Amino acid sequence: MPDELAIRGGRPVRSSVLPYGRQSLDEEDIAAVAAVLRSDWLTTGPKVGEFEQAFARSVGVEQAVAVSNGTAALHAAMYALGIGPGDEVIVTPMTFAASANCVLYQGGRPVFVDVEPGTLLLDPAQVEAKITPRTKAIVAVDYAGQPCDYDALMSIARQHNLALVDDACHAIGGAYRGRLVGSLADLSTCSFHPVKHLTTGEGGMITTNSAELAQRMRVFRNHGITSDHRQRAQSGGFYYEMVELGYNYRITDIQCALGLSQLRRLPEFVRRRRQIATQYDQALSDVPHVRPLSVRDDVSHAYHLYMVQFDTEALGVDRAAIFAALRAENIGVNVHYVPVHIHPYYRERLGTGPGLCPNAEAAYERLITLPIFPAMTDADVSDVMAAVRKVVVGITR
Repeated sequence: MPDELAIRGGRPVRSSVLPYGRQSLDEEDIAAVAAVLRSDWLTTGPKVGEFEQAFARSVGVEQAVAVSNGTAALHAAMYALGIGPGDEVIVTPMTFAASANCVLYQGGRPVFVDVEPGTLLLDPAQVEAKITPRTKAIVAVDYAGQPCDYDALMSIARQHNLALVDDACHAIGGAYRGRLVGSLADLSTCSFHPVKHLTTGEGGMITTNSAELAQRMRVFRNHGITSDHRQRAQSGGFYYEMVELGYNYRITDIQCALGLSQLRRLPEFVRRRRQIATQYDQALSDVPHVRPLSVRDDVSHAYHLYMVQFDTEALGVDRAAIFAALRAENIGVNVHYVPVHIHPYYRERLGTGPGLCPNAEAAYERLITLPIFPAMTDADVSDVMAAVRKVVVGITR
């Protein structure tokens, strides 16, 4: 039968797999990297500072600190804020584990607060109830690319003398009430992994208006040493001092050259992601038992991910069956994320587990990530929706 599901022996919608995300590189990107490879500085060179300055300008802040990846950015943020043993940091469970792990790296304790059921963003209404005398910061995650309610979160943070960190790894290019992501919190962290809005291969950035916090993070990324090789070469000296226990979280000039080149295309990348999301929204409006996440009117969504929730009860199958059926149609769907608090490490070491964050847990059982990346064509989008319709109709046969 032509409409038989591929998982049951039918013909798949696509002949090859469409991934959920991938990088977009052009000849200018390649030329930028090649120029650095021909230069004298492959790391700790001039491109690092150039990328930092350009990125800071692009989001409207005074400082940006480039590091080796998004996890290093989160760790550096916790270090800069002085998080240590005995301190608590409020985090969301609906994120990649690094958003909470960074607290543990500093000896602190992540405290999970549930998400809003429609947006899956950190719920400000539940944050205040989890604040104790030990609370030092809030880490909000702009899940899928939608900024959190930063006016509400900042009000809570200021009332209780807490730092507010925006894990903006999904949302660069987005905005909240006319203000750009990257400028909405005391510290904002970004990732430049290949599936993100712009890539440096691996890489990360922290943005802030605090020169003091930025300097702490620059020392932290360089083993806790106050100068790097290029600075010593320029001064003609050799002496350096390690003043803190830092890490090697440096980023290379090769990566920063790619980042500078990619940054010029960020508006184009985000525009295409929004176009794809609009096509999905329109196509899903008449598909039963499937709905996208809610989007607030006061945000400009950056759409790192396009998430849908399947009504598994109405379909009579679990998410695993739907996932497998879509994969068999060669649609490279994914799931974001296993809630952090139900990972074995957190259950065994911190005593967390099911029941702690019911909204996140319920959503996880129904969530699937559809492909979205700038190089997707309209035909690719049509293939995804054809597969979704085919699976919704055929899965219950």
